Parts: sequence; C-alpha cells; structure tokens
Amino acid sequence: MIALVTDSTSQIPAELATRLGVMVVPVIVTIDGVDHREGIDIDADGFWQTFAGQRLPEVATSQPSPGAIHAVYDAAIAAGATEIVSVHVGAEHSGTLNSARLAAQSTPVPVHLVDTGTASFGVTCCVWEAAAALTAGASAEEAARRAEQTAPLVGTTFIIQALDFARRGGRLAPHLEEDHDGVMVLGGVGGAIDVLATGHSIDELCDHMVAPFLADGVPIRAGVSLADPATEIFTAGIEARLHDADIPVDLVRYRVGPSIAAHTGPGTAGGFWYPVGD
Repeated sequence: MIALVTDSTSQIPAELATRLGVMVVPVIVTIDGVDHREGIDIDADGFWQTFAGQRLPEVATSQPSPGAIHAVYDAAIAAGATEIVSVHVGAEHSGTLNSARLAAQSTPVPVHLVDTGTASFGVTCCVWEAAAALTAGASAEEAARRAEQTAPLVGTTFIIQALDFARRGGRLAPHLEEDHDGVMVLGGVGGAIDVLATGHSIDELCDHMVAPFLADGVPIRAGVSLADPATEIFTAGIEARLHDADIPVDLVRYRVGPSIAAHTGPGTAGGFWYPVGD
C-alpha cells in the first residue's frame, strides 16, 4: 500500500482527503500567543470567530515538527503502508518540507518528498493528481513525479480585501500594492501572480475570477474557497459560474483556514485549478 500525506497548509477539505485517502499533518497556528494545531485544536470557523467585533488577533504560523510528521508516517505504516508519498507546501513558503525530510530519515519505509513550490489549495491540486496516478496503478515514484509536474500547471485567481494582512506577512509584491480603481483581482499560473483585472460589483468580480479557470477550454479539477462567512456570496457566485461552464469541472469547496488566513485576512475569495490530462 502506498500512503499519501500532506500538510494542513494545503487546505484540503476533509471530504476530499477521505475520498483520496490522504493523511494530513497539522500546521501550528499561534493566535494571541496560544498555539493550535490546524484542523485539530482549531478549524476555520473557530479561527474566524476570533475576529468577532472587528478585532484583529495576532496570528502567526509555524511548520509542524519532524516528530509530528513522523507520527503521521508511523500511523500510515501501522495501517499497512510500504511506501509514502509526502506532498507539501513549497519550501520557499514554509519549513514544513525540511521537517518532513528529517522525519523521513528515521522512517523505515521509503518516503518520496514533493516540494510543490506553492501553498493553499495549490498543494491540494498536486495531491489530487498524485492520488489519481495511484488509483490508475502508478508507483510511488511515478505519483510523486506527477505531483511535481502538476505544480507549474496550477492556476489561481483571487481577491484580498484585507490587504494589510498580506503586506504585514510580506506576501504582497511591491508591484501589487499600487493604487487601483476598484478591487484588484490577482492571479496567475505556476506561481506567477499579477493583477488580472479590477472590479466594483460582486458579479463583476466573480466574472473576472472565473474567466481564468475556463480560459484554456479544457477539463479541470478546481477548488473554490470560502473564508469568513461574509465571503460566501463570492464562493456561491464562482461555483455557479463553474457549474454552468461548457467544459467538465471536477469541483470542490474548501475553507480558508488559519494557516492561510493568517496571511490573507478576512474578505479573501477565489480558488485554484489545474488542467486534467487525457
């Protein structure tokens, strides 16, 4: 049996993790000085409740320890795994991959590590493709390679309305901080992020965010985000447009949980996708 592991920065929905057979290592999220394991001690709803009354909590994230990842590897082995494919947030964004590398050194079965070079549901896109490869009979090495090959094909488009969070976390490039008339729609493929459009209404912003998903006219797998409850109108608008698309869309909804929301803040909307091969 080949086990598939990722970290909670992937924002993989529990339903999809179960469907794909993915084990998730929790990232540590510190809120007002208190540590929480994402998805275990705190979920997305619990995190967004800390913003009640328009307060802005102090939030930071840190990678899981090698011991925490080793514990997940041990659980996979106990369940019968003879090899592990471990797909993680990009090393440029987090030290999680280094923790996984240290954990793998003392794991008694082969561990195939994948640096996706991305974050959030972009990681899940790579996990999704690795799972599809395994279902089709691929080896662990082949599944890891498929995940790596998927990373540069992953597209994203989104809005960030709490730009101070992105600036504070150093996640917003200087050329994206220029003044624009309206709300900026950001996005790109393979990690390149730029301003794609600006919009003033919910419908206009949803139209702008959906256009890149469908631009190539090929079947896709996609995830649409739901952050704080106020963003659900964007989530529903994007989903409706994708459901009505002329191309096949394998669509899931994911929550923007603490490890990503710590850097984007309230008001985030959008999603990720990648093309599905023959």
